[in-house]
Amino acid sequence: MSMKDLPAHERPREKLLKQGADSLRDSELLAILLRTGTKGKSVLKIAEEILRKYPKRVLLNVTYEDLKQVKGISEAKASTLLSAFALSGRILEAQKTGRPLIETIEQAVAQIHDIRNHRREHFVALYLNARNELIHRENISVGTVNASIVHPRDVFAPAIEHNATGVIVAHNHPSGDTTPSPEDREVTARLKEAGRLLGIHLLHHLILTKNDHVSLV
Repeated sequence: MSMKDLPAHERPREKLLKQGADSLRDSELLAILLRTGTKGKSVLKIAEEILRKYPKRVLLNVTYEDLKQVKGISEAKASTLLSAFALSGRILEAQKTGRPLIETIEQAVAQIHDIRNHRREHFVALYLNARNELIHRENISVGTVNASIVHPRDVFAPAIEHNATGVIVAHNHPSGDTTPSPEDREVTARLKEAGRLLGIHLLHHLILTKNDHVSLV
């Protein structure tokens, strides 16, 4: 029986929207990710076969080669499942490590809000791993932000030391004006280029004031 042959209230996607994810069986949740079956094999059957071969205790560790052993799993379906499993694993790991996740500018600002009220400019850097977890914070310099004070080596040396894949830099404007200065833009350009060469992404250059913030990147 294909998905379209099921009554609307029994189709996984409709059940999810009306009753929530907790109302669905594991195979139904997997079927939503797979989206469609193949000729002679419904998407639910494919999902059930995957779960028989790979129970939940090992599901997050399956490989592309494993999934290709299941008839009806295309490259696109395998990619979707592997992405979902990887994301689930990262969420579980983040919960275990207790490291803050930084996926938005607001989450980054929450980690550096202490520099808002300084009377001098403080330049700080946040270092993230591939899961967008904060793994280190470094105070880079105090004083007017310019290319002579903020050197790429001072920003990226800790990134290399901590195996970071992304960097967020920030500094405060004691004047209360978030407008980037020419020096701010020059520093940003130099850091972006250095990060490109090192393979470490400059995710944001934030300017903070007491009541506001902007990103140059």
